Amino acid sequence: MSDTQPVPEGFGPPSQPPPGAGYGTPQPAPGYGYPRQGAAVPQQPGAGYAQQPGLGYPAAPPVGYPSAPGYGMGMSVQPSNGLGTAGLVLGIIGVVCSLTVILWFFGIILGILAIIFGAIGRGKANRGEATNKGAATGGLVCGIVATVVLPVLGVILFAGIMGTASTF
Repeated sequence: MSDTQPVPEGFGPPSQPPPGAGYGTPQPAPGYGYPRQGAAVPQQPGAGYAQQPGLGYPAAPPVGYPSAPGYGMGMSVQPSNGLGTAGLVLGIIGVVCSLTVILWFFGIILGILAIIFGAIGRGKANRGEATNKGAATGGLVCGIVATVVLPVLGVILFAGIMGTASTF
């Protein structure tokens, strides 16, 4: 192997370099932490010489995160798409409930809520506070269909059935 002397227990690095070690012997690594009192601090090459202006590389820019923008500058606000989406969902459920005979009352209530949420969501989209103008418009239309059109068709259908039943 090598001509190093192992520690008496047989494990670990040798305690002393072998006597007569020459040029190829590795030097001990510098310790970590603060230097000991009275120890010589190694200097970097050229640290004691004055720097001549115009020679060498320019200083590197500081590294780190860019500074935060000032108040109200460059801060993007997330769109509030909740009301338009809620209007669309309530409008679709309102249309489905209005088509059923048993749940027509819930369909009218959900249609009214869809009209309200769709109108508010469409107004936010027009002001630029939301990005889902199509969903808000769909909720408004579905709310109108669930609240007005389907109940009116139901009443007309019911009156037609009653009118033909009385003629027999």
